[in-house]
Amino acid sequence: MGAKENIERIQELTRLAESGGGPERLKRQREGGRMTARERIDCLLDPGSFVELDKFKTHRCDDFGMGERKIPGDGVVTGYGAIDGRQVCVFSQDFTVFGGSLSGAFAEKVCKVMDLATKSGCPVIGINDSGGARIQEGVVSLAGYADIFLRNVLSSGVVPQISAIMGPCAGGAVYSPAITDFIVMVRDTSYMFITGPDVIKATTHEEVTMQALGGADTHSTKSGVCHLEAADDEGALLTIRELLSYMPSNNAEDPPFRASGDDPGRRDDALDAIVPENPNKPYDMRDVLTRVVDEGHFFEIQPDWAQNMLIGFARLGGYPVGVVANQPGYLAGCLDIDASVKGARFVRFCDCFNIPLVTFVDVPGFLPGTAQEFGGIIRHGAKLLYAYCEATVPKVTVITRKAYGGAYDVMSSKHIRGDFNFAWPTSEIAVMGSEGAVNIIFRGQIEKAADPVAEKARLVEEYRQTFANPFKAAELGYIDEVIMPRDTRPRLIAALKALANKREKNPPRKHGNIPL
Repeated sequence: MGAKENIERIQELTRLAESGGGPERLKRQREGGRMTARERIDCLLDPGSFVELDKFKTHRCDDFGMGERKIPGDGVVTGYGAIDGRQVCVFSQDFTVFGGSLSGAFAEKVCKVMDLATKSGCPVIGINDSGGARIQEGVVSLAGYADIFLRNVLSSGVVPQISAIMGPCAGGAVYSPAITDFIVMVRDTSYMFITGPDVIKATTHEEVTMQALGGADTHSTKSGVCHLEAADDEGALLTIRELLSYMPSNNAEDPPFRASGDDPGRRDDALDAIVPENPNKPYDMRDVLTRVVDEGHFFEIQPDWAQNMLIGFARLGGYPVGVVANQPGYLAGCLDIDASVKGARFVRFCDCFNIPLVTFVDVPGFLPGTAQEFGGIIRHGAKLLYAYCEATVPKVTVITRKAYGGAYDVMSSKHIRGDFNFAWPTSEIAVMGSEGAVNIIFRGQIEKAADPVAEKARLVEEYRQTFANPFKAAELGYIDEVIMPRDTRPRLIAALKALANKREKNPPRKHGNIPL
């Protein structure tokens, strides 16, 4: 075959590859409110930066009539490009080709681009839109999934991994996204589940729709599987672009600096009055965060799940930080099972990728109740404690109000290697709340008093003045400084600057045994 014929062959294969499953299937994809595989890549990456790999690869199955049905690319588009000028690797499953089903060749393409990401030290983004394993290939497709899972695990903590769910993702296919760092889903057009509605109905007689079972709303509010939810494909892809802006390309780099016009020395007098005088009155911790971080922008992760815990990214003085905060506006900011798991996983991600942690504390303790105890709050709460203890990135803590009991220890206290620990004058650091402590310590005295109500009120106020304040902890060095709330932003930026060259290592070991 001569050069001219080769060029013509390249042109024909390119046309076939870029046509996906054909005009009709592409049309149905768009009519369903979903972009095509290539349109998604174009939206995600910087214009003109995408370089495709294995464009002409096809499956090798000749059974069940598949020998005559070979489409270049075989249902997945893979390659590398750039986001904000930084290299990323990407694969985008094409539902118009065999329903996006995974074959041996499909898996090889995905594995190749994942290996490239790990070797070159860049994030990998997987766009999932697939009917699952290609049945015609049997165990070969199952082996392909396992090959991908292995790479997810070996890449974990080495390069960021982000999964976009933009269509179906069911059965064993869900475990690859589950191992990645963040999952972004599209409302109404994507879903994830292990077993579908038909199987559930046959085995348990429950009737449920695909969206109610595994849609974006379900996983954003009930299961916590989804980290970020978008209204459409474009919104999801733009969300991924912003998410990546807070993290380095790999675990050997520092997070990217972005210049900000927000004065590092800015003070906000409104913070002095943000905590209510009544210690039992709620307030929204987001109001604190947005007044402290650069340009008031807090990029929240999992905002609709475990709402008593806030996690997300922000910048202070232009540098990315991971923010973990109790939310007194929901369940009084108590730590429960879901909040502990939510916080622990985020802390570990930030520690993997050298992102400093800033913790805002207003926690009355762990949520009481049989449901929590039977559900394993001891084990799950220990995950958050373990994550903070293990983390070696800079850790700065601000106690805004309550820091009671074991929850005080868990929330990045000085005792678990918090680097700088600040407290507002409104903070209360104690074993428990004043009223509960008085009921235990002075029960007999109160019962014998001529006016038990007045005596209890006097003792509560005395206990609060003596113990429920930050000064005892400051005397012991457990709090580095009691600061005015208005000074929080400049103090945090100064602390992080002092910790810029922090070096801390854990004892040599294969790995720890976090209480999973």
